[in-house]
Amino acid sequence: MSDGFSIALPSAVAAEQPVDVAIVLGSGFSAVADAVEEPRVVPYAQIDGFPVPRRHVAGHAGKLVLGMLGGKRVAVFAGRLHCYEGFWATEVAFPVRLASALGARTLVVTNASGAIANDLSAGDIVVIGDHLNLACENPLTGWSGGEDGTPFVSMHDAYDPELRALALVAAGDANVEVVAEQTYAWMRGPTYETAAEVAMLRMLGADVVGMSTVPEVIAARALGMRVLGLSLVSNSAAAPGLAHDEVLEAGRAAQERVLRLAIAILQRLS
Repeated sequence: MSDGFSIALPSAVAAEQPVDVAIVLGSGFSAVADAVEEPRVVPYAQIDGFPVPRRHVAGHAGKLVLGMLGGKRVAVFAGRLHCYEGFWATEVAFPVRLASALGARTLVVTNASGAIANDLSAGDIVVIGDHLNLACENPLTGWSGGEDGTPFVSMHDAYDPELRALALVAAGDANVEVVAEQTYAWMRGPTYETAAEVAMLRMLGADVVGMSTVPEVIAARALGMRVLGLSLVSNSAAAPGLAHDEVLEAGRAAQERVLRLAIAILQRLS
């Protein structure tokens, strides 16, 4: 796509073979990067054009891991960028643009989230069916459009229906319980939601809420990539005493299940 949104492959990763699947890891999913076979690890700081994080966010290592997992050649982004760090949405989407340059046509986005729906609790893994962009940010802002000259990208079925169905089958393979068709609400952060905001989100139809993912999904759809979204519920939104340590602890407790599910999904991808 020669439209000013896609990027050339940086020299630090230019020698790699085309990848099958790109995976962006959120808090709680670090075990996926650790399990990559024949890994080639490239710190983000060594990749030309990669936005440099302004601070280290616990749970986000800041490295690209290239190798094999579940029989697929993968590009695993261990650690993501966030708008709350001061980045523009276009910068946050840089890993997805890089994934496209690496040849990936499928993107798996993962995150930790707070439960909005009353029937969700910490430790649940959900398959994202749709999202609410409540941060009022878009990585396509200022983009003149694709080959047809229009910047209006359809977000209908942004989370690919076939991949969502595949994830449910893979969950059975891995003996991992998942909750399907959940709606993810993106809030900019870094503050957690107030009780009133949680009530609003519930009325809007959100099941979980987090501070990431949506810019990456929008960018992927603009680049013609298929998207699967997985979220690990780490806490009840607006719970008293909520802190990032709670998010990290939920991730540590779920690592074995998350890894089994990720491998099963990759094994089922054609």
